[in-house]
Amino acid sequence: MAKTAKTARGQATQAALVRGAREVFERDGYIDARITDITAASGTALGSFYTYFESKEEIFNAVVDALGEEGLSLVPTLDYVAHEDDVVASISAHHRAYLEAYHRNARLMSVIEQVTNVSDSFRRRRTARAQPAVNASRDAILRLQAAGRADPKVDPVAAVRALSSMVSRTAYITFVLEEEGAEAIDNLVKTLTFLWVNALKIPTQ
Repeated sequence: MAKTAKTARGQATQAALVRGAREVFERDGYIDARITDITAASGTALGSFYTYFESKEEIFNAVVDALGEEGLSLVPTLDYVAHEDDVVASISAHHRAYLEAYHRNARLMSVIEQVTNVSDSFRRRRTARAQPAVNASRDAILRLQAAGRADPKVDPVAAVRALSSMVSRTAYITFVLEEEGAEAIDNLVKTLTFLWVNALKIPTQ
């Protein structure tokens, strides 16, 4: 667990370390990143690092936690409550927000995939981080089914896992592997929304 920064100066130092760590992780990847490079990038002393963090993995977790400030969940989530009058528009809006945030953070998302494959503890933490978003989408599908606005035969848990994975994997392929730009977003939003709506059999009229 990251150590607490109790003073304004300490908070500033901790924030600088997280910013520097992100720069190094995006540049070098997780495996090749070194703590000395992180302190150099953040303009702090090596001793300062260990005042606030115990390891490279711990500061990487802090970098990932900060993604929330960028508006990016590690799992695309759909909150239907705010747009119950137009579910399709809600799905589209949430897909757009997720894809735009993913595109802005594509280099870090690439590193996250790398770490997920080499660290069991990070994989478990990533799963735990994603669970509230998964639960919210599951509950949204249940509400739609109860209102007769989604296919009642669809298992909501399996649907969330499958459809959210489709969105996140599509973003990874598009923005990380293929290195496409923001111009791809409009078509992705249209296509992914079409697939979500048809999979759940949500009325469009």
